Amino acid sequence: MKFVTYMLDGSTQPRFGFKKNEYIIDVIRAAIWAKETHADLSFLEIPSTLKKALENWDINFLKLKNLDASLPEMNIQSHSGGGKSIAVLEEEVQLFSPIPNPQSFRDFYAFEQHVRAARKLRGVDMHPDWFKIAIFYFSNPAALYGHGEDIPYPRGTAELDYELEFAIIIANGGSDISQEDADQYIAGYTICNDWSARDLQREEMAMSLGPAKGKDFASSFGPYMVTPDELKDAWDDDGKLHLRMTCHVNGKLISDGNTNDLYHPFTKMIERASMNAKLLPGDILGSGTVGTGCILELRPENTGGWIKKGDVVRMEVERLGVLENKIV
Repeated sequence: MKFVTYMLDGSTQPRFGFKKNEYIIDVIRAAIWAKETHADLSFLEIPSTLKKALENWDINFLKLKNLDASLPEMNIQSHSGGGKSIAVLEEEVQLFSPIPNPQSFRDFYAFEQHVRAARKLRGVDMHPDWFKIAIFYFSNPAALYGHGEDIPYPRGTAELDYELEFAIIIANGGSDISQEDADQYIAGYTICNDWSARDLQREEMAMSLGPAKGKDFASSFGPYMVTPDELKDAWDDDGKLHLRMTCHVNGKLISDGNTNDLYHPFTKMIERASMNAKLLPGDILGSGTVGTGCILELRPENTGGWIKKGDVVRMEVERLGVLENKIV
């Protein structure tokens, strides 16, 4: 399934839904519909947000799949729960980050091609421990944007960059999780754009601390949280996920990579992140930038320069959807 957090025109609070064909199904209204039409009260127990649902994900995911299966296949937009339509066209809603308020966002550094290129620009070779340890930094969980939202151009930078990534969202939560058990903690996958102010980042990392201020103004996620069962046939015999990753700026293809280049798998990232610490439901773990996945790596003179006000950055990951933002 593909889950979303979204807003309708005139609403004051984000809503929990899932994608069904070209529609977004509202979970609460669909649960009321099931009560009113089938006298089925069981779906009313589903939490009203995706983040809350992730706290007991095994049970809630099963209920959500059953709710989806119970819905009519034809003219779904004509059905209502509590007097309000259970379905709205996706193009008519504002999508947010699937989890708009995670307790934490850890971003890893797990694509070898990107790491090699970034270190070469700094005049250093690959550190041998990089191949042993899945490393990450903490970004700002209070500065998340969804598909279609405008991104304010950050003050104090002249070198705004994007980073093409994908991410996982944590289900259930736990501490000291082993890599062998980590799969069960992956609720789903989403696209990630780790926006970066390269000049600010360069200043702070010269003092051997960071990145921080070069990153904390914005991160984009979406458009959906895609559950692992939708991607079962995208894995190869070596345990690698094959999904093409691209980024267009103002319609021009700039970055083109694949998830199968990930050196450290997400299961290893979960093990590292949960060591001596608790991962919470809704926490986000980013992959780091795919090879060719940013202007820093490709160089601004080869890509038309850094990102500017008015630019539209469109990321697409096969089967995960499209994540597009405009800089304003």
